[in-house]
Amino acid sequence: MELKPRRAVRNENFQELPKPSPALRSLARFEGTWRLSGPEMTGAVTFEWFEGGFFLVQRGWIRIWGREIRFIEYIGYDESRKACTSRLFDNFGDRFEYEWSVDGDSICISLGRKGSGNSFTGRFSADGDSYSGAWKWPGGGYSTTARKVRKGP
Repeated sequence: MELKPRRAVRNENFQELPKPSPALRSLARFEGTWRLSGPEMTGAVTFEWFEGGFFLVQRGWIRIWGREIRFIEYIGYDESRKACTSRLFDNFGDRFEYEWSVDGDSICISLGRKGSGNSFTGRFSADGDSYSGAWKWPGGGYSTTARKVRKGP
């Protein structure tokens, strides 16, 4: 992914500010705080919009396989890929890139790119207050259910 910094330049003719991609709003259902549970893990995450609306930020923790992982993730829209992508950073120094998509009630979060073979697939409940699914990768995976405990602003 090529980074293209924007520079503040004084321009009296400049009339239109950049706007977030409408595609990013497909993730708005995640906004709020969720409790995660499953046979092998527990945790909690909060999703909130970063000022300007260009990024959805996820902060949280999970306890899985005897390890507690704390993380922050910035989810934005990548115009070159025409996809919602993210960068996740954890308390062990790991960094991951994901591709996110929500189509109706279906959720797909893939490590790297969609179709990578390492992904979460799940579904939102009819009322949108929970979702469940599983992370799967060659040789492993785990299931989880998330229940919304606080709605976003």
